[in-house]
Amino acid sequence: MFSGIASSYDLNNRLHSLGRDQAWRRAAVRLAEVRPADRVLDVACGTGDLTEAFASAGPAEVVGLDFAEPMLEIARGKTSRRERPDGVPTPRYVGGDATALPFEDDAFDIVSIAFGIRNVTDPAQAVREFRRVTSPGGRLVVLEFSQPRNPILRGLSRFYTNRVMPLTATWLARDRTGAYRYLPKSVDTFLSREAMTGMMEAAGYGEVRQKAMSCGVCVAYVAGV
Repeated sequence: MFSGIASSYDLNNRLHSLGRDQAWRRAAVRLAEVRPADRVLDVACGTGDLTEAFASAGPAEVVGLDFAEPMLEIARGKTSRRERPDGVPTPRYVGGDATALPFEDDAFDIVSIAFGIRNVTDPAQAVREFRRVTSPGGRLVVLEFSQPRNPILRGLSRFYTNRVMPLTATWLARDRTGAYRYLPKSVDTFLSREAMTGMMEAAGYGEVRQKAMSCGVCVAYVAGV
């Protein structure tokens, strides 16, 4: 499904987030408090926007992982065209499954996933894998869509994501997979904020902080080891 929408993925993200998706990613990088010696893993990296945002923060290493090879091809193309000042690493992209990461224990100081955890077949197993590869003193940052707490805003958000976005996004992508009918439903049926926090804590992460953005449409979850 994601392979089928890869070519229009960035355009749809910009358009249907009203340009906010990149700001959410930059906020995630700030919340991760990147240090020069950090090793970063961006899971479900898609076309590499968050991966590149982490690279721009100047860590020692950045790896992007995704299940869909067409997404990775676009990410690698972005990387090859970008000029990098000193201290900004070139991301490395690999194919892989979030529930069975191809890395050793404690391999990364920062693990991130943006708008991907709800699309994993077993989110709890994925978070346990994140914990396994997070080094002592490391951090997990999860960006995910949510429902605004305010009932009026929640109603407006649902109308937009369930009625407007599926039509316009499907038309732009020329999509026949049903991706943009599935994605809004996945937001409605995914874990609550409290359940998401509990899942991270159950995997072995410490106190989980939440930062709601854009009236609660997007939430960043940050936890340490």
